[in-house]
Amino acid sequence: ISANEYVTPGGFELEKILNRGIVAYTHVDEVWPNVYIGDEETAKDKYTLKKLGITHILNAAEGTWNSVDTGAGYYSDTDIVYYGVVAEDVPTFDLSQYFFSAARFIEETLSNPQNKLLVHCVMGRSRSATLFLAYLMICEKMTVVDAIEHVKKRRRIIPNWGFLKQLRELDMQLLEKRDSSEHS
Repeated sequence: ISANEYVTPGGFELEKILNRGIVAYTHVDEVWPNVYIGDEETAKDKYTLKKLGITHILNAAEGTWNSVDTGAGYYSDTDIVYYGVVAEDVPTFDLSQYFFSAARFIEETLSNPQNKLLVHCVMGRSRSATLFLAYLMICEKMTVVDAIEHVKKRRRIIPNWGFLKQLRELDMQLLEKRDSSEHS
């Protein structure tokens, strides 16, 4: 399919893609060079973080309710650079407000090949996966389908339907922007 013929699929289609050929669920997986998506257990286990060589952490579930309450202070005895997003894993939560700031943090982290990033939430399946998918779309110019296909080969992810809708909206915005820049 040429770029012009690509159309953002509906939520139902995206869920079908997510559920096709799934990998087993694990605590942490490398989903991109130097990028790991993981769960709360991984985020709180400083020994594992050291073993993986993690230098940066994006906590997509900061806060006190249904979240991973680590915060920058938790890592004060390490050299880890911490970035937290307060987000709830509910379909009505607007995670898209963090898409660009999180993508910037990921992009800056990866600009140094020495860095290794852990993106996590409680289960490492919905909030963290959604923010990393948005990064792939914003910075790596992937479509929502390509981003999902890429990550799901490496990790079992299940963004809730509200987050999928926000990713579809991002997909359409980015496509429109690319279209108009090609024609100008």
